[in-house]
Amino acid sequence: MIAPSLRVALLVLGLSAGLASAETLPLPAGLVGAATTDGEALLIGAEARAAYFPLADQFVTQKTQSFCGVASMVMVLNAAGVPAPTVPEYEPYRTFTQDNLLDARTDAVVPRETILRQGMTLDQLGSVLALQPLDVTVKHAGDDSLDAFRAAARDHLAQPGQFVLVNYLRKALGQQTGGHISPLAAYDAEADRFLILDVARYKYPPVWVTASDLFAAMNTPDRDNGGRTRGYVLISRKTAN
Repeated sequence: MIAPSLRVALLVLGLSAGLASAETLPLPAGLVGAATTDGEALLIGAEARAAYFPLADQFVTQKTQSFCGVASMVMVLNAAGVPAPTVPEYEPYRTFTQDNLLDARTDAVVPRETILRQGMTLDQLGSVLALQPLDVTVKHAGDDSLDAFRAAARDHLAQPGQFVLVNYLRKALGQQTGGHISPLAAYDAEADRFLILDVARYKYPPVWVTASDLFAAMNTPDRDNGGRTRGYVLISRKTAN
């Protein structure tokens, strides 16, 4: 039997196995790559990582440069075990994909043409997720605090069936360059860092970021959302009554 710590380390390496030759951008100071020695140690020591394994099993790369929200939702819906539509090429198996998630219901929230052109806002992300059998809470950083974010995200990441998506400004983390959406997968209290499973894997690998830096990157205005700040979405499977 593989020891739990070794199993974690092997899965960390697995996240980047298909990207060994990818020409990703260099990470700025302050971010720790998940597949580095330091990154692996953070995951092994992380107290809150219940979301990591389900998300790692469903990790996808966004299919266009504006589909970060779509790819992030696909990961969460599949990881949460939400009943999925059929996929012709996979019949009789069902799964959410970046091709079948968007439909007439989601178009009523945000048209596909808009997502293809500019992506989606935090509120649109939450509204699309709320169409599924999930409990969804949208939090704007400007209406929140670092301590409240840290506590809520940590508690969600520690419980099976709960997930967190973050909407942040890359430039605030020293990355290139605009707004982005990806899932969080783990939290290490000693380092006070969250693990972002970046769905733009052609651009940046999964990274560990300090809670304060991530909150600051979320606490930025989004002109496509009426100037409201970016933020995060707390997601849970609905429990049967």
